[in-house]
Amino acid sequence: MGGRGAGKTRAGAEWVRSLMEGSRPLDAGRCARLALVGETIEQVREVMIFGDSGILACSPADRRPDWEATRKRLVWPNGAVATVHSAHDPEGLRGPQFDAAWVDELAKWKKAQDTWDMLQFALRLGERPQVCVTTTPRNVDVLKTLLKSPSTVVTHAATEANRAHLAASFLEEVRARYRGTRLGRQELDGVLLSDAEGALWTSAMLEANRATDVPQLDRIVVAVDPATTSGASADECGIVVAGVQCSGSPQDWRAFVLADCTVTGMGPSGWAQAAIAAMQRFGADRLVAEVNQGGQMVREVIRQVDPLVPYKGVHATRGKVARAEPVAALYEQGRVRHVAGLDQLEDQMCRMTRRGYEGSGSPDRVDALVWALHELMIEPAATWRQPGVRIL
Repeated sequence: MGGRGAGKTRAGAEWVRSLMEGSRPLDAGRCARLALVGETIEQVREVMIFGDSGILACSPADRRPDWEATRKRLVWPNGAVATVHSAHDPEGLRGPQFDAAWVDELAKWKKAQDTWDMLQFALRLGERPQVCVTTTPRNVDVLKTLLKSPSTVVTHAATEANRAHLAASFLEEVRARYRGTRLGRQELDGVLLSDAEGALWTSAMLEANRATDVPQLDRIVVAVDPATTSGASADECGIVVAGVQCSGSPQDWRAFVLADCTVTGMGPSGWAQAAIAAMQRFGADRLVAEVNQGGQMVREVIRQVDPLVPYKGVHATRGKVARAEPVAALYEQGRVRHVAGLDQLEDQMCRMTRRGYEGSGSPDRVDALVWALHELMIEPAATWRQPGVRIL
């Protein structure tokens, strides 16, 4: 799995050569019948075979296979053959048999599962048939299932790994535009970003609500979900900074999530200092902290660091999902924007489902986010609806 331009095609082409070629040009290789499978016949031909990093470009003259266009196949000097197949036609893999296959961009195939299944039945030659899959990861079932298989070996390569062979202007542009976003982590870092089934937030939702710039904000808060333990094995202390632009009624307001300042392994004074430092950095108006676990202790710890900090303790009377759902609704309405660089927070958000949190540990970052947006958006809207009350 790799980012765009990371060298996946070259890796696949060299893997094919390592199987099909022998020690000398006419010597047999480990494999003799190989399938080249891409989304379309044209993509196999133009990228995997004739591309700048394709098989022909990587092969020395005395070992370079011949392209037989009418039969859609490559034939090596030693007699080994690679045939071309399209993921648009899974049934085309019914009948042939192979001892290896190179599969390119599996995660974007429209008929990925059907094609993958047909290929497995065709891999029945030799002592140990193998498949090399080169792909930019996407959140699709066929890839997630493949990654869970005990016989799968996974390697990663980010776009940056191949920077010596990429245009500097390309790297500069994609870094500026996509670094720190979930799309950037997928397309540049080659990381599989999975959304839990029934997630309150999805990757698509978060990308659609990405902030390219932040306007002048009317209020900024820092929300804290305090850690109840300390030391190396301590829970995270969620610290999230968010602001709101007020215009018209609260139903028209827009919120911006500005930073995730979450800390790990710190005692009470440590996370309190980190939260107050975030307030000072962003000029926040208020520090909001959940007090279910620490109660009065949370307030006292914060006051010890800064006796004059504007502070509000909040007490959770409903479960995490019930608190998160109205905040998720704000995202569905396009009323909350994220700046870049909130990767870990967004990963937690995409694992928060209506059944609960499906990640490991506790979603402390999400809890802090929810408290921040409750303070900025949910509570003002509820107050506004009370007869005779208007927020100034």
